[in-house]
Amino acid sequence: MEIKGSVALVTGANRGIGRAFTRALIDRGAAKVYAAVRDPASVSGDDVTAVRMDVTKPEEVADAAAAAGDVTIVINNAGVGGFDTKLLTGSLDGAREAMEINYFGTWSVSRAFAPVLARNGGGALVNILSVASWASRPEFPGYAASKAAEWSLTGALREGLREQGTLVIGVHAGFVETELSSFTDAPKITAADVAEQTLHALANDRVEVLADERTRQVKQALSEPLER
Repeated sequence: MEIKGSVALVTGANRGIGRAFTRALIDRGAAKVYAAVRDPASVSGDDVTAVRMDVTKPEEVADAAAAAGDVTIVINNAGVGGFDTKLLTGSLDGAREAMEINYFGTWSVSRAFAPVLARNGGGALVNILSVASWASRPEFPGYAASKAAEWSLTGALREGLREQGTLVIGVHAGFVETELSSFTDAPKITAADVAEQTLHALANDRVEVLADERTRQVKQALSEPLER
């Protein structure tokens, strides 16, 4: 898909991976980039258009889809960790929030913008997933479950939107240098790297991005027998 001249919308665009996407899209010549955020005042820069959107509020998602009717690329990036919920301890509220935002939020935005993309020639839908889609840990089972569900949703969207010509891309990465991963000193890649790899995949009509070596190893291991 041609990025130059496109019109993109990025959810959770005011920081981290979302902000990296807005900059990368502009650098590649996107004609307009909508930054979809809960608080439009948090968006900086005259070269992006802030749009109010809390992905858990259907009325705000619908309003954003009506306001951004020229969109040809949607990047579902908004997400939370829910890391307070451990496997055997901690309130389940964090896990429920992760599912509500990461899974149902992505589903809601995709539903609202699918007709917009169809009217504008098909375009592309990009879901920011995680290596945790395939490899859960006792430290963050709620987050991993939400990303596994989002991965499943991404496959359903790919099948369901194929007829209208929409390219659906799943982006998987391990730890990225953002506030979400500030709790760990594990090796990380930059948000700019994730954005650049994804836009390269988009430009070449590829449906999956495995952004780092850890993610590639985990994906390859999915076909191996389980260890006790």
